[in-house]
Amino acid sequence: MPSLQSQLIYFVLRNRHFLKFHLKKETWDWNTSITAFRQECEKGAQKAGKLPDDIDVEPVSIPGLADGLKAEWIRLSSPSAEISEKGPVIFYTHGGGYVSGTCSDHRRFVTKFVQGSGIPAFHFDYRLAPEHPFPAALEDSLTAYRWLMHHGFSPSRVVTAGESAGGGLCLAVLLALRDRGIPLPAAGVALSPWTDLKNAGKPSQAKAKISIDPDGMGMVCSKYYAGDLDPSLPYISPLYGDLHRLPPLFISAGGDEPMRDDAIRFAEKATAAGVEVILRVGKGMEHCYPLFAPLFPEATQAMQEICAFIKKYIGMKIGAAETWPEGSSQ
Repeated sequence: MPSLQSQLIYFVLRNRHFLKFHLKKETWDWNTSITAFRQECEKGAQKAGKLPDDIDVEPVSIPGLADGLKAEWIRLSSPSAEISEKGPVIFYTHGGGYVSGTCSDHRRFVTKFVQGSGIPAFHFDYRLAPEHPFPAALEDSLTAYRWLMHHGFSPSRVVTAGESAGGGLCLAVLLALRDRGIPLPAAGVALSPWTDLKNAGKPSQAKAKISIDPDGMGMVCSKYYAGDLDPSLPYISPLYGDLHRLPPLFISAGGDEPMRDDAIRFAEKATAAGVEVILRVGKGMEHCYPLFAPLFPEATQAMQEICAFIKKYIGMKIGAAETWPEGSSQ
């Protein structure tokens, strides 16, 4: 039985259209303003308030990224958390349906991984659709990863992570690195990964009804990202790729979200290909539910397990009791 806290939060999210004095849930179509959606995401991040006092953000300049794209380190402010080429790194690809998302509007989410693990995160913007369809996002992610390698960071101490479309991009990056002969990171974490853009926007009626995402959003974002290409191309939809020789993966999804089947099918296929996979499907949970930590216990427990996984695969000692930092907030 989902916790009362999670039920209350999801009730508000599923009915947030009433707060805008709309009787029906939002629906996306080809007239939906992507610019307005991006602005709404940025405003939402600003309303969340400042970052925790124990977090520092350091801008980074990456040659090869288009003008206007930003990159940054997010780390704990303690001296022991100084960024070092010998130290561990979380390489983070943000979500946003490939049409939205920046360092600024995802910074608070990335902070949760940093606080929970103590590991610095490397976070960057990538070009967005529809202005820049595939392969722009993948190319920018590979540019950012090569930048890390050029500066001496060891792949054995890097874990890739991402959520939603960023979770799918995280997995596509692993496929591309392997295929190009670039050393793979130690492990990967994908929260509610979008692995199948071919079937985007077509969850079961029951899942669509309780999803917190607007109806039709998947269909629109898939078309904008894939453009005129086949959406089942593996670097667009990693579910259709050869999954052999990938690093260990942690994949999570909510039991009540459209991306649940994307996560399950990818995990099953990767396991059949010999990949070590941990799959967690949260009963009664919604899209990217670990990012709600510490607002309800299921999210907090999930984020603790994810951070323990990350620490394990980059050689950090895991304490007997992993706890969420005091004072953390959504």
